[in-house]
Amino acid sequence: MTRALVYGDVNLNIIDGSAIWAQSMVEALSRAGVEVTLVLKAKIKTGRLVDPIAAMDGVRVIRPFEDGLVRGGDSMNASQAVKLMKTLDDQTPFDLVVMRGLRAVDAAVGSGHFDGRLWTYLTDIPQTVTAFDQAAIERLERISAASRFMLCQTEELRCFLESAVDAACGRSVIWTPLVPELDFALPDRPKLENRAVRLVYTGKFAPLWNTLEMTSLPQRLAERSVEAELNMVGDKVHEVPADPSYSSRMKSALESTEGVIWHGGMPRQEAMKKSAQMDLGLSWRDPEMDASLELSTKVLEFGALDVPVIMNRTQMHEDLYGIDYPLFVQGEDDVVDAIVGVVQDPQLYALALQRCRQVSAKFSMAVAVERMKQYLNRALPQGKDVAPALANRSEKLKVVVASHDLKFFSRMLDYFQALPEMEVRTDQWSALSVHDPAQSQEMLDWADVIVAEWCGPVAVWYSQRKKPHQRLIVRLHRFELDGPWIKDVDINNVDQLVCVSPFYAQLTAEKSGWPKEKIVVVPNWVDYEQLDRPKLAGAQFHLGMIGIAPMRKRMDVALDVLEIVRRHDDRFMLFVKTKMPWDYWWIWRHAEEQKHYNEIFQRIQTNPYLQNAVVFDDFGGDVAAWLRRIGWVLSTSDDESFHLAPAEGMASRAVPALVPWPGSDTIYHPRWIDADIEAMADRILTTVREGHWLEEGQKAQDHLLASFPLDAVCGTWTSLLLENISPDTANGTLAPAH
Repeated sequence: MTRALVYGDVNLNIIDGSAIWAQSMVEALSRAGVEVTLVLKAKIKTGRLVDPIAAMDGVRVIRPFEDGLVRGGDSMNASQAVKLMKTLDDQTPFDLVVMRGLRAVDAAVGSGHFDGRLWTYLTDIPQTVTAFDQAAIERLERISAASRFMLCQTEELRCFLESAVDAACGRSVIWTPLVPELDFALPDRPKLENRAVRLVYTGKFAPLWNTLEMTSLPQRLAERSVEAELNMVGDKVHEVPADPSYSSRMKSALESTEGVIWHGGMPRQEAMKKSAQMDLGLSWRDPEMDASLELSTKVLEFGALDVPVIMNRTQMHEDLYGIDYPLFVQGEDDVVDAIVGVVQDPQLYALALQRCRQVSAKFSMAVAVERMKQYLNRALPQGKDVAPALANRSEKLKVVVASHDLKFFSRMLDYFQALPEMEVRTDQWSALSVHDPAQSQEMLDWADVIVAEWCGPVAVWYSQRKKPHQRLIVRLHRFELDGPWIKDVDINNVDQLVCVSPFYAQLTAEKSGWPKEKIVVVPNWVDYEQLDRPKLAGAQFHLGMIGIAPMRKRMDVALDVLEIVRRHDDRFMLFVKTKMPWDYWWIWRHAEEQKHYNEIFQRIQTNPYLQNAVVFDDFGGDVAAWLRRIGWVLSTSDDESFHLAPAEGMASRAVPALVPWPGSDTIYHPRWIDADIEAMADRILTTVREGHWLEEGQKAQDHLLASFPLDAVCGTWTSLLLENISPDTANGTLAPAH
């Protein structure tokens, strides 16, 4: 059974967002079939939150102070927590370790004990560009590199993190606030006519949450002839060093303000039951919090209770609730106006109720449990499920992956490393032909299976030294066919030669003379789960290219397409995510390459249809975030072995647009391949003008899922480690869905 250790820098004596997170995380893991150990940070003074957790199936609660595991004080610091977690892990190892809180996570990463098993959830990190200094970036690089998953509350936070932290790319997944299932029936509330409107706030009392200002609402509403009572639930009143009297003023307002009822702290279900009796929830905050990349759990809870929520107008809230949601506010006057508005207009109230109900349904515990199961399957795959031969082994399969560049193999490597039936090591060459022979020899002596990623010098070295009992699998992309080392590969010692497309498999057989039965096609992987993210407004007008060097990528053709479409509609733009050609010395040393790009940049500067219409974005791993604003991914190359960019775009529901380079029709459906640039431009214009872009994007994603999704490619590769696959089997399993 899968075992999880959960620890948060959280005090479960106090009901706030972090405490609710701990409760929800343990429940989601438990309901996903995981055996959970929750380590508490603080000595328990009330069982309001802990007792329901301890009652969950398969959950063990560690009380460090009560159990005598930590001495002195009543709250653990980060180093104490990590020491205790290591002790528990040494006794019976955990499969995953879920942690919240930057200090505690940093200490765990510093120990190195949990690397690769951490599921890290951080909210106490910088969330603006100006606050993200180099020290913060380096810290998060370390944390991300040690984590299996970086759990992000919102898409906005995930994209922001990936744009700043390279190691977070591919590891960042969504883990939203959760709405628990109710253990009570929702009450029937009478209409707002001829009675007091009941307002409710639950949570901490602090300046940025406007809780002191809320206590003036009953009086402000009375001045507008609206009777109101404000119910406030919670017992955590912040001490504010910059405002020493805040705590006493807040408590006084809770205790003595007319129209304010303070209920104190409550267990979560009891607080929700109380909230369900109210008419309007309050999540009105200081404007300083509008830039937050987090989503309030309380807002979602209110919606699940059929209590419409008054909240700040932010981009995130507009995306969720719609720009016309009637209870968006900014200042105190807006709050009063909004309450008066829905009291006087039942239709406005009904609209707000419907929106809140619809949004909260997307954040239910049932939805979260299914998401948790998906993450568990990805993080902890079982090799025997896709390769039964693994189940019959008495020892782990020892696999070496050797390469100078693993960028196209990274997800497969993650997958192999996660399989319990394998032990995986990497022989990382420092350059195409540069490595440590002693290290490579050590890897060779140890391995059962060697994967040579790229059919270059690494394939030559291992093929000339492979032992009879070992398997050697070599993957050829494209450029290797023109290299001088092909003739030095001992094909007799290669068990299977993997190509990424049928066209290059055939070309490899023709140019090398190697046995066709050894050459199989396994397409490149596409990480659909990472790439499938909500598109940003205006994406249908945005063309995209990933990589423009060398010149055979033909950015000049992409500019031709852009110029044609902008002659008809100047909303179209071209976004290019790339390194510049001069960043590659082996490209920039050629005069014809320099001439090509000089002409391109001069054209962008002088052509009236291209001026201010081309945006260059930095090369990096944050492709999934970048694709959110891209509606079309262009492939205008003279030739490609596979060209992953259109496939990645398809996973994001961007529509591919390809010129017919050799072999393109063996990978991509003909509907995405245009005869020439005029046909491509016409398809783009017609699709957008007639309103079919969303439909085409969905068709593109469906084709991607039927052709080369990550899980299918990983399954094929797992089988390859154990036995040869016939060319017909490999091609048939993952052939493009024409």
